[in-house]
Parts: sequence; C-alpha cells; structure tokens
Amino acid sequence: MLRLSGLNTTRTNKYIFFSFTLLVYLSITFVNLTLIVTILLEKSLHQPLYIFVCNLCVNGLYGTAGFYPKLLADFLSDSHVISYSGCLIQVFVIYSSRLCETANLTVMAYDRYVAICMPLQYNSVMTPLLIGKLIPFAWICPLCSMIISIVLTIRLPLCGYHIEKLYCDNWSVVKLSCIPTTYNLVYGYIHILMFFAPVIYVFYSYVHIIAACRRSQKNQIKFLNTCLPHLLTFTNFIIALLFDGLYSRYGTSDMPLSLRNVMSLEFLIIPPLFNPIIYGLKLHQIRRRVYNIFRCHKIAQS
Repeated sequence: MLRLSGLNTTRTNKYIFFSFTLLVYLSITFVNLTLIVTILLEKSLHQPLYIFVCNLCVNGLYGTAGFYPKLLADFLSDSHVISYSGCLIQVFVIYSSRLCETANLTVMAYDRYVAICMPLQYNSVMTPLLIGKLIPFAWICPLCSMIISIVLTIRLPLCGYHIEKLYCDNWSVVKLSCIPTTYNLVYGYIHILMFFAPVIYVFYSYVHIIAACRRSQKNQIKFLNTCLPHLLTFTNFIIALLFDGLYSRYGTSDMPLSLRNVMSLEFLIIPPLFNPIIYGLKLHQIRRRVYNIFRCHKIAQS
C-alpha cells in the first residue's frame, strides 16, 4: 500500500473541502455531459469543430473519473492509502487523459488552420474519413505511450511508500524505486520532447492564422469566435502541464504543501470545467442549441 500525504493539511476542515470538491466534480460532469448530449442530438452540430469539442469533453470526463472519486473518499477517511495497482491505474488514467487533451487540442489547431488559411479547400480536406482517423489517433497514441510508461514503472521494486501529492503520478512512484531508473528517465525525456512537438505545431499554425486574419475582417470574426477559446484553452493547459512535470522532477520541498496541491490540481480542475463553458459561450451554434434544449425542457415541465 502507498500513502498519499497531500491531504495532511486539510484534516481539520475535511468536510468543507469534501463539499467543495464534490461541487466541482458535479459541475464538471454536468457541463461536459450537457455539451456532449447537445452535440450528439443536434445534427447541425455534426461538423469537425463540434466533433472535436465533443471529444474534448469526453476526455474531460475520463480524466476526472481517475481522480475525483478517490479524492472524495480520502476526505472522508483517516488513512489516505492506495494499493499499488490502484496507484498505477490512477497514473494511467490521469496522464493518458492529459496526453489525449494535448493531442486533441493539436488536432483542433489543424482544423482551425484549414478553416481560416484554406477556406475553399476546408470541406475537401476535413472529410469524415480524415476525422475518423484523427480522433482515434488522438486517443490511441497517448494510450500506447502511457502503456509503455506503466510497463517501465511496474518492473521497479519499491523501497518506499510515501507520495507527497493528492494523487499518484508516475515520477513520484519511480522515485520510490530501490534500483536505478535509467530507462524511466530516458523515456521521460523522450516524453518531454514528444510533448513539445504539438506545442510548436500549434503556435506555428497560429502564426499563419493570425497573418490570415489581418487580411480579412471575416477571418477576424471567425478567429474571435472559434480560435480564441482554443488558444486560451491550449495555453492554460500547457502552462499547467509544464509546472506539474517540471516540479515533479526538479522541485524542492520548500514550497508549502497546500500551494503545491493547488498548482498540481490546476490541469485537473480548470480545463475539464471551463473548456465546455468557454466553447459553449463562444460558439453561438452550441450556445443556441443548449438554450433551446433547456427552454424546451422548461416548457414541457410547465
């Protein structure tokens, strides 16, 4: 059994934290399910951008399911422990989810690049066949990557059991090893290099998108409605991932535990909660459909 010490500072107010965390989790579930159901039910939203938004929401539910139920149980328990197999499952779900998020945001950047820089070829480029390849790609590659990472970790005998976080992360488990972790270290650096590839591509795409928007007022409106929420989402997510990854490897214990908890939770709270809200507010087609669904439901109840 492994012990998670991230909740050591919340023992006196655990019911307040439990209530707040439950509210956040219910909110994440509600807003993501609302957008998923809206996009699935409305045939007019069966377009590439909205399909990718739906995929983003599915991933948000997947990633948070690997974290919040365990955290809520820990708030009501005096022993914050997790089995080794449970820890590895949590590592797999949380980190495959964030890799899927990165891949999906990269695919969305490509979609926006084609829409603004190649508008006449958009329908011929973003075909159902291509979308049917991009979405599995955004899931299969991250899942395969995390399987390799878990295989490298599971072979390590552990000499410790103490993890100073609210959840299990791969590097914290690796640091408990009794033997050298050279393979894990090398694969970790490969992961970092692979992580920067989509980052470079997204910002390269936006250089061309912004250049195209300067020449057309129509493109400027399209940028504000569809590209700006994507760019804000991607930037926030990347900053959160960089902090979590770099601090896990190179951080010190000088930072207060409560502050470390808040910073490490950012990518588990902000993206899955605000992604559907941002897209639901900025994309008027989704906003109108959500409003119509709730309006019809209210009329039916009356």
